[in-house]
Amino acid sequence: MAFTTLIDTSTLADHLHDSSFALLDCRFTLDDPAWGRLQYEAAHIPGAVFVDLDRDLSGAKTGKNGRHPLPDPTEFARTLGRLGIDAKIQVVAYDQDVSMFASRAWWMLRWLGHEGVAVLDGGFAKWQAEGRDVCAGHEIRPARTFVANLRPELAANASEIARTLHNPGVRLLDARSPERFRGENETLDKKAGHIPGASNHFYKGNLNEDNTFNPREELRRAFEDSLAGASPASAISYCGSGVTACHNLLAMEHAGLSGARLYPGSWSEWSSDSERPIEPPEK
Repeated sequence: MAFTTLIDTSTLADHLHDSSFALLDCRFTLDDPAWGRLQYEAAHIPGAVFVDLDRDLSGAKTGKNGRHPLPDPTEFARTLGRLGIDAKIQVVAYDQDVSMFASRAWWMLRWLGHEGVAVLDGGFAKWQAEGRDVCAGHEIRPARTFVANLRPELAANASEIARTLHNPGVRLLDARSPERFRGENETLDKKAGHIPGASNHFYKGNLNEDNTFNPREELRRAFEDSLAGASPASAISYCGSGVTACHNLLAMEHAGLSGARLYPGSWSEWSSDSERPIEPPEK
């Protein structure tokens, strides 16, 4: 049976030498883009290949399409093939701890039609804290041919968001911190605030103190509160640049609340157009 949401460290350890598993090390920090690769080369889970948020999990920026736009699907399919992934491979993505970057990889593989992808619960921090094997240097997996089966229905664009701003049948969930949602302490994007009508569902609320995900029922209750009676399929998740929004989508899927979509451009795209409304209004 494929792992499709989360996988724990013990289970991964049992499959560490399974040739049908591919591990993606997605460690990254927004303020130091080189940090993740340096950490990977110093120590990573054996067999893992490094995946870079800017180069592998994002496309070209235009100044109007957000800080981490999606890459061209054909190009991303080539990237996955280079990483040794095809339809028969179980993918496990991990990052340093809270799984925000691993969740982006998880969503993107699903976007290209690959269901056999899971996130390592607790990330590299939990793996290392348990004293499990690590290795240094750079690893390469034998290339395979990844055939994409694009699922465009998993994503929403800015035009759709604009058309549905006042539609009670659509629920916008903002994954950023409450402070950024309220328009306070904005350090990443040029404008502060949120998309009108959105509800705040901070992605870190999905986690325990050890950065593993909360139990399914707890996740379900929290999202049902945020959905306020709306169906999961009516929800569109966004954040600053389409990364932590994937964390909410992973948590919802794990809780059995399927059907929510991602707005990849997120706030960084939405706020780049002065014609689009924002809350609170600019002074």
